[in-house]
Amino acid sequence: MEKQGSNYTIDLLYLLKSLYKRIWIIILTAVIAAGLGFSFAKFLVNPTYSSYVKLYVNNNSFKLGSTSFSISPSDLTAAQSLLKTYSDILDSRSTLERIKEKANVDYSWKELSDMIVSTSSNNTEIMKVTVTTYDPYVSSKIANTIATVLPVRISEIIDGASMEVVDSAVPNLLKVAPSLTRYTAVGFLIGVFLSVILLSIYILLDDKIYDEEYILEKYDYPILGKVPNLLSSNNKSYSYYSQKTKSAK
Repeated sequence: MEKQGSNYTIDLLYLLKSLYKRIWIIILTAVIAAGLGFSFAKFLVNPTYSSYVKLYVNNNSFKLGSTSFSISPSDLTAAQSLLKTYSDILDSRSTLERIKEKANVDYSWKELSDMIVSTSSNNTEIMKVTVTTYDPYVSSKIANTIATVLPVRISEIIDGASMEVVDSAVPNLLKVAPSLTRYTAVGFLIGVFLSVILLSIYILLDDKIYDEEYILEKYDYPILGKVPNLLSSNNKSYSYYSQKTKSAK
């Protein structure tokens, strides 16, 4: 890095060459960081497991307050819109309190809310409710409790509404998180990024002259003399003393 007046000029070609010469440091740092990412995900992050239940929205006609609605089986848009209403009912405090009590789990209703995700299954009238916890059996237990409690809650709020269970929840012993591959890849990329940044800073701040090739490429000046390294057993070796860059001009 050269200072020209109040501006600094960075030789990108020289920087890239210098980084290439230290590529082993970058690779080693990336491998170590990848190993740390893998170890963190493997031993320090608690795995989570998901189970889901599917419920069919059976609603040819229903009454919400003083307003009556009629939905034909082909009217998927209306049924999917109704799923949003059902999802809000599921996410309500009173519903979650019932689920907590019936499932006999030691979670608050807010914690249950964070564990539950409801979506439309393949854009149909089927509502898919997924529960994610640290225990696959607890996940399936809560999901099946939802299949019992939610239809009752909906029928209490919306006249004529009903839901049928399409698929009950079963324990899924395959963890959904953390992903060892993702953590390892992220660790590798962080290692590459940090090593490149730190090496670049070191190279740009380094004002030592190491060989005549650097002087010829940097300043295009002829070499008038060399200082021999008298401490070296190799008589052909030379030493270039540390000095400010501008002193080499």
